[in-house]
Amino acid sequence: MRAIHALPTDGTTMPHTSGAAEARPLRIVIVGHVDHGKSTFVGRLLHETGSLPEGKLEAVEAMSARRGMPFEWAFVLDAMQSERDQGVTIDTTQIRFKTAARPYLVIDAPGHKEFLKNMVTGAAQAEAALLVIDAAEGIQEQSRRHGYLLHLLGIRQVAVLVNKMDLVGFSADRFGNVAEDFRAYLAELGVQPTCIVPISAREGDNLVRHSPRMPWYQGPSVVQALDSFAYTSLPVDRPLRMPVQDVYKFDERRIVAGRIEAGRLAVGDTVLFSPSNKTAKIRSIEAWHVPAPPREAYAGQSIGVTLDEPIFVERGEIMSHVENPPVLTTVFKARLFWLGATPLRIGSTYKLKLATTEATAVVEAIERSIDTAELASLPPDRIERNGAGEVVLRTKRMLALDEYTANPRTGRFVLVEDHLPVGGGIVSMEGYPDQRQLVTVRATNITQVGHAVSRAARAARNGHKGGVLWFTGLSGAGKSTLALALERELFARGWQVYVLDGDNIRSGLCRDLGFGPEDRAENIRRVGEVAALFADAGFLVVSSFISPYRADRQRAREAAGEAFHEIYVKAALEVCERRDPKGLYKRARKGEIKEFTGISSPYEPPENPELVVATDALGVEDCVALLLRYVEEHFRV
Repeated sequence: MRAIHALPTDGTTMPHTSGAAEARPLRIVIVGHVDHGKSTFVGRLLHETGSLPEGKLEAVEAMSARRGMPFEWAFVLDAMQSERDQGVTIDTTQIRFKTAARPYLVIDAPGHKEFLKNMVTGAAQAEAALLVIDAAEGIQEQSRRHGYLLHLLGIRQVAVLVNKMDLVGFSADRFGNVAEDFRAYLAELGVQPTCIVPISAREGDNLVRHSPRMPWYQGPSVVQALDSFAYTSLPVDRPLRMPVQDVYKFDERRIVAGRIEAGRLAVGDTVLFSPSNKTAKIRSIEAWHVPAPPREAYAGQSIGVTLDEPIFVERGEIMSHVENPPVLTTVFKARLFWLGATPLRIGSTYKLKLATTEATAVVEAIERSIDTAELASLPPDRIERNGAGEVVLRTKRMLALDEYTANPRTGRFVLVEDHLPVGGGIVSMEGYPDQRQLVTVRATNITQVGHAVSRAARAARNGHKGGVLWFTGLSGAGKSTLALALERELFARGWQVYVLDGDNIRSGLCRDLGFGPEDRAENIRRVGEVAALFADAGFLVVSSFISPYRADRQRAREAAGEAFHEIYVKAALEVCERRDPKGLYKRARKGEIKEFTGISSPYEPPENPELVVATDALGVEDCVALLLRYVEEHFRV
């Protein structure tokens, strides 16, 4: 094929073997509080390893002299005039150097909190990190914040450099205090630093070789610490994931283009595009600047593919193998870091970017707001700038994604507001089902058959219309009590009425299902379809299920159409726990029941129910009277 120049490529043509890995630089990010000496450290490190370009040392000497300053190593990197004037790094700077072991690409990230977005951008590209702390000033808020961000970005290879040891007289005690304090902070995050090295960046102590001024330190030098870091291997053994970047038309061929983020691909493989759920076989793999089209492709490659049939695919879909697809969902939990000028609040709407997908996302809940300096919980009504938290996000369209722990490349996202990134985080599906099985239609060649008896005729005979009263609420809210009481009253008045609840569903129709998120969602899907059939037959169906997920209740509404009425049986969690008729809450609190709604699994209250019945404010008789009035008004012919 002719060369395509519209897509970027990193030149990778095969998975990294050890030999290939040694040929590329290891990407290291340098982070830390402003003025703790990051740029000075990098400048001196380049000098100590013989990596400075010819004439650079003399240029820095002249620059420092013109400004009437002592020699300033930071000027090696701080190329922007505003940075030299203010003494801060604004943008990330990338520079290469070598040790005897291998080449490196250093990403010098800004330390000032006003430029935290730049720091995140730089750190997201790194395989390992050096975190610089001033020995005299000690750990600062930004030091802790950077440590938290490295953890959130999944960087586990971290060496801590306690800099400016010359300012504290090369004191072993001072070094020990700073090292232990920061080690304890990182331990709370579950991060074990590779090493903690005392250095003087300005004087070059412990950068390449051990300093005679710190004989008490027996650990590695900075260069030894760097050389101990491992390359991050490309995830060729993970399930295939290729976000579609674009679709090109060449001659008569449609070429689906993108970068393989995980896994491997071969000609002849059957692939699935999500969330559209379209499948096809790979007819050919098209690569850039190669003598012949390859038969296989791997993680890290930017490629194009042609398919054996002309299905419509668009940017934002994720290509996978059929047998191991990504999750489909409209809701997920996230751990995120907030960078917006205004706080993140419940109900706020943002543009979510995940791989090549864009979708409108709403903050449905803030489960935890975190002070990144102290790792303390804050009131969960908002997340302030430079704060972090655990939230629930809901999107307007179906997303294809992965949990971050399963596939980092398709498990992290960015939130955008007014064309600017304001937050980013990682995906968790804890407590939420994969909706793929619920939206996939497998049966074919089906033609819907009408009825000889119309709904109007059934309603005329019964004296009421068929319908679905969908009771939803926490365990202990009173759903079953009210459903049975309402059934008894309506039957006594001559209504065709029937209650569907766990006892008569779980013992038969759904006895093959467990209580995990996917099984609970399938349970509600089946109940919704059965309830719709009952309603079509002229019955008033009272469905009494927790049904914790809005998406599942929406599918039940779509099954029954206008006959569906959502009834929110509302009671506060503490009230339900006090009632606890079956002792389930006590067992859940003890950890004996996993994924219990309201405790270890989420409950999503209705947004616009047709009726709210507050059982923590009204007695049973008053609640039943309210329900009877509603039924008479909406279903009586």
